[in-house]
Amino acid sequence: MRILSGIQPSGALHIGNYFGMMQPAVALQTEGEALYFIADYHALTSLRDPQALRANSRRVALDFLACGLDPECATLFRHSDVPQVTELAWILSTVAPMGLLERAHSYKDKLARGMSANVGLFSYPILMAADILIYDSDVVPVGKDQKQHIEITRDLAVKMNETFGPIFKLPEPRIRVASETVPGIDGQKMSKSYGNNIDIFGDEKEMRKRVMSIVTDSAAMDAPKDPEQSTIFKLYSLVASKDEIADMREQFVKGGTGYGDFKKQLFDKLWQYFAPMRKRREEILNDKSYIDDVLAHGAKRANEIAKQVMERVREAVGLR
Repeated sequence: MRILSGIQPSGALHIGNYFGMMQPAVALQTEGEALYFIADYHALTSLRDPQALRANSRRVALDFLACGLDPECATLFRHSDVPQVTELAWILSTVAPMGLLERAHSYKDKLARGMSANVGLFSYPILMAADILIYDSDVVPVGKDQKQHIEITRDLAVKMNETFGPIFKLPEPRIRVASETVPGIDGQKMSKSYGNNIDIFGDEKEMRKRVMSIVTDSAAMDAPKDPEQSTIFKLYSLVASKDEIADMREQFVKGGTGYGDFKKQLFDKLWQYFAPMRKRREEILNDKSYIDDVLAHGAKRANEIAKQVMERVREAVGLR
């Protein structure tokens, strides 16, 4: 079984990235052949600073390794180190119906959030389809918000297979429901582009500040509170034990504890949870060649697979 997932280097990684993509990716790395890429091609739709893109890509590699990715089990590489993926994206675009892309929820959501419309943003699902299909991927772990992109990928694979004969296998999504429960400090889905993030490896002062700025309702300290509607409780539930979660739930329902105290409990638990990863991150930083070696090895393996698939595609469409 070949597993594929990617993450954009749009900035410092936050706890939404961790629970939405990184943690499940690390858990899956021993279940099959796992390929994880740093999606720097995708980042170009919104990031215009070349130095920042290079730095962010390296930082994603560092943070992913610190969070448990084992290069002996999984292949980690930069998107742009496999140029065949853009060739496949063009070929897929020649059979992609406009209506398929116009129905993409992600594009509409980004425009609603104020992002500028560009062709790259509009055709994002085609490049994502190429990302998946070029490695003969079997399983793609995603959150519910990305499920439509897997459906588009399957539609394009079927279209290619019907037009040119059997070329692609149809990948299956593996939906991680928990990734939809990672709210930002404003209660909406956590995202760097929305400015509501809590970074994994931010310094202690900054993380505390972000946690203490979580938006809450105006319930008085003595009043009972609904844990299911609380961003604080949802985030706490990701990092606390079952007994700790049950205890906080009881405090919410009983009343007598203010949101400020709940935020302090959340910060303490977050800081404690990521402590081993901060330690591992420092160890990696002390090995100057480690990240480069991991990415070079990953690029070599990814290119081996992509080359085989593209030879098959070129032959099928008449470019051989």
